Amino acid sequence: MTAQDSATPTNPIAVGSGSRSNGPRSGPLPSGTRKSGTLLAGLGVVAFSLTFPSTAWGLESFGPWSLVAVRSLLAALLAGGFLLALRVPVPDRRHWAGLAVVGGGVVVGFPLLTTLALTTSTTSHAAVVVGLLPLTTAAFSAVRTGARPSRTFWLAAVAGAGVVIGFTVQQSGGALSAGDGYLFGALLVCAAGYTEGGRLARVMPGWQVIGWALILCLPLALAGAVAALSFEPVRLSAQGIVGLLWLAGSTFFGLYVWYRGMAEIGVVRASQLQLAQPLLTLVWSVLLLGESLSPAAPVAAVAVLVCIAVTQRARG
Repeated sequence: MTAQDSATPTNPIAVGSGSRSNGPRSGPLPSGTRKSGTLLAGLGVVAFSLTFPSTAWGLESFGPWSLVAVRSLLAALLAGGFLLALRVPVPDRRHWAGLAVVGGGVVVGFPLLTTLALTTSTTSHAAVVVGLLPLTTAAFSAVRTGARPSRTFWLAAVAGAGVVIGFTVQQSGGALSAGDGYLFGALLVCAAGYTEGGRLARVMPGWQVIGWALILCLPLALAGAVAALSFEPVRLSAQGIVGLLWLAGSTFFGLYVWYRGMAEIGVVRASQLQLAQPLLTLVWSVLLLGESLSPAAPVAAVAVLVCIAVTQRARG
């Protein structure tokens, strides 16, 4: 999150070699910082866009509860290895509440709710809610940090969300599925996790934010994996294993580059890059799952990219 997103500046803390100052900063973002932050956040969006297809693959081998628990367990072990190898000190006690929000939102809540939704919904339909995530994240950030984006920003953000929703609803035939409740719940918890993670990424490196959030969820993931694997059948397949491994890796590395990007360009700006995520998901759905793609996709893609460009240039 940018310093102007912070309502109450705090003293910087040292957490490893990549600590960041959370003090006030005036003026526009430097060109180099904006470019690198946008690139990192964009890489996170690409990783996230593969989440639903990977989940569909993972569900070929695992039940929904097993898939979520095992992916979280593997990601936590990966993060723990990095934290131990680099001898990263434990964060201050005052940051653990924020890490709990990150863990509950992006490590447990969003994966579990979207996985349950995908047992009855297609990836195209699930993209409807994902299209609302940038706007929801921006709203959470404004409430949490006191950020005040410009009117142009909000108009472009709403327009982009409208394009994404209209396209994905048309793509899914306009029908509502039984998994919509899960998807809307996932939208809320993920936006909260992104906002809190972006705030913490201003005082510690982004990879440590998600790393400690994963460690915090490790006991729950371990207990959940043992319980779920005992009552859900496992039918191992190549695609199922690939899906699981991608989900575990992207949980750590995808959120690392995402939080680092948010720390450089701000939660509100970074969140709007996710307007492209549903369309990328549809592309992966065609290539990996064999789903058909509407001829309206190129038109929607251009419209969304225009909205992204406007939000990135609008002054907060």
